[in-house]
Amino acid sequence: MPDLPPPPAADVEAVVVHAPRLAPLGGEAAFSAVRIGPEILGETPRLDEALKTAPGVSLFRRTGSEAANPTTQGLSLRAIAPSGAGRALVTLDGAPQNDPFGGWVIWSALPPEGLDGATVVRGAGAGPYGAGALTGVVALQERGARDGLAALDVSAGGRDSYRAAVSGGTEHVLLTAAASKTDGYHAVRGSRRGAADARVSLEDASGALRLQHDFDGVQAAARVSAFREIRGAGLVGARSVASGQSATVTLARPADVGVGGWRLQAWVRESDLKNSSAAVAAGRTGTTPANDQYKTPATGYGVNAAVQGRLDGIAWEVGTDVRWTDGTVHERFRFMNGAFTRDREAGGKTVVGGVYLEAAYDQGPWLLTGGARIDRSKSSDAVRRERDIATGALTLDQRPEGSADTTPTGRLGVRHDLSDGRYVRGAAYAAFRPPTLNELHRPFRVGNDITEANPALKPETLQGIEAGVGGEGKVAWSATLFWNRLKDPITNVTIGFGPGTFPTAGFVPAGGVLRQRRNAGQIEAWGVEAEASGDLWAALSWRVAGAFTDAEVDGGTAAPQLTGLRPAQTPKYTVTGGLEWRPAAALNLSLDARYESARWEDDLNSRRLNAGVLVDARAAWRLSETSEVYLAAENLTDEALEVGETADGVESYSAPRTIRVGFAIRR
Repeated sequence: MPDLPPPPAADVEAVVVHAPRLAPLGGEAAFSAVRIGPEILGETPRLDEALKTAPGVSLFRRTGSEAANPTTQGLSLRAIAPSGAGRALVTLDGAPQNDPFGGWVIWSALPPEGLDGATVVRGAGAGPYGAGALTGVVALQERGARDGLAALDVSAGGRDSYRAAVSGGTEHVLLTAAASKTDGYHAVRGSRRGAADARVSLEDASGALRLQHDFDGVQAAARVSAFREIRGAGLVGARSVASGQSATVTLARPADVGVGGWRLQAWVRESDLKNSSAAVAAGRTGTTPANDQYKTPATGYGVNAAVQGRLDGIAWEVGTDVRWTDGTVHERFRFMNGAFTRDREAGGKTVVGGVYLEAAYDQGPWLLTGGARIDRSKSSDAVRRERDIATGALTLDQRPEGSADTTPTGRLGVRHDLSDGRYVRGAAYAAFRPPTLNELHRPFRVGNDITEANPALKPETLQGIEAGVGGEGKVAWSATLFWNRLKDPITNVTIGFGPGTFPTAGFVPAGGVLRQRRNAGQIEAWGVEAEASGDLWAALSWRVAGAFTDAEVDGGTAAPQLTGLRPAQTPKYTVTGGLEWRPAAALNLSLDARYESARWEDDLNSRRLNAGVLVDARAAWRLSETSEVYLAAENLTDEALEVGETADGVESYSAPRTIRVGFAIRR
């Protein structure tokens, strides 16, 4: 009797286990929230670029994380007033990802291959989010663990650019690793480039491991990660090295269905930054070392806890979070006769903690939500010592007094669903951000421009209201009108011009300016943001989004010279759009564009950065249900987009056209 063929394999549903988390209360629908899914994350190697598909999301400058110095990679939402420290809180499954010393985010440590998506909530920064969520929050969700390979991406491109990233494991283990290298590009172009200019380059590597298990209904996870990146800053003798590691432990017992249960999380982040800068000679004929920040050890750690429940149709959550930071910058400066002559140590400690209550009532077409919290923030143990390197003698010994503030915040939202999938909504909110150790204690230099620290800074606070409409169906769309007032914004305020010698800061060379971080009055901004997406037909999808923001500074008595001006680095108009065409079963073509109007480089509105459009394109050929080869072009039109301008009028630009070829797997 002949052998019978084996029976067909039974379909086995893949088991995907996510990090411990509680169900959302459902109140986010009343606010300006945007979901960025894996389909967008999978088309770019840099998370910050994927987030920019939502208008108003930006780093401090136009430069993306592939070229920006770590100290300018803070994220802000809405073009109210970007900051190097960032005015938005970034979390990964509840744990803050902002640097403990500076508040910025090391984006190379968060490869998109390790993520399931991101929820961007503009405004509405109070409630469970706490300190730092001044203009909103970006809540990242890590990829769920599953057996086998989950994601892989390897690519090579122009200017000796290479990248590889992988994520996978088992039901109880998730491992994500990524590394990249690029020789970069010259930011200063044409006849303005001189011997002082070098390439903006990058080498980075990161890894993360998550272990998790279910102990009779209590979900437990432990996550550890590490990163390191080396950057050429675009000037001879200037570069940065950022490194760090983190650990998070999470326990949760969510409700079997819907809202309920509890969650407890503890985390620690350690980071270090080495950053050297150079002074530029007249005519860009060369550079001279300006300072050498040879170590900046910093530690941040914290705990957060939440309990959920329901009462007569109201879903509620009560919780608390506390964060501590401790960091010190060590640097050499005052370069004379071929050597640094001074050494500086500056730093301190901060702590911020709060409690909150959040609730949501979803009944029929009405959704009502609200929350309140109160936080106590404190800075202490501040020190700034400067010594003569040759003799060891103290030339400056300051121990500024600490400060403490109590800040109440809250938010309210309402949404009413109409017929045919349409809705209207409204919200009001207040949020705050305490100053970082970097803003309080670290002076820095970029080229010939010097910025002094300020240990007397107090927290920024923001109040806002907004109203929105939207619809869901063949075309999903939304539009929001908002008004925000940012009080006591921490701003780099111009207080002197070189050449000249100033108290504490010392000598400022010709062509340079002296600034100091100050709480400069307030900023009022109103604007409109809108998104829409849909399918023209089965094979062609589209999306478009835009934002208009009119922001104006009232410098008050602290900075009257800024009154009536627009905050630095804030464009009035931003428009993004994308097309995805599937002309054949295996072929996928996509095009993405981002337009941004002109912005000012500086607080005095004297250095104008022109408007520009960046276009990215991608063609992918599917090899199987989960794999593809692709050709990608970033800055397809080779746009010369201005990203900076010095006091003597030398412009720098974003990356020129870059072509990449690669292979990817997504499951």
